Amino acid sequence: MSTSESDASHSPEDRATPDALLHARTGTEVAPEDVVLAAGRDVTPENLEWARRKIEAEGAAALDKLLP
Repeated sequence: MSTSESDASHSPEDRATPDALLHARTGTEVAPEDVVLAAGRDVTPENLEWARRKIEAEGAAALDKLLP
């Protein structure tokens, strides 16, 4: 089987994102919603408050620690 045949059998969703395209931040402020979603939690008032406290305590590293 050639490489093109094996690539054609996989949908784009099956492929992993290349490391060069993964970014923790773009230099902008870290939003509580970002921390909640990176932690795999639902965006609820309680989780947003948890994220705000985490950002206050850890700064931007709060998001960096949750992402690969």
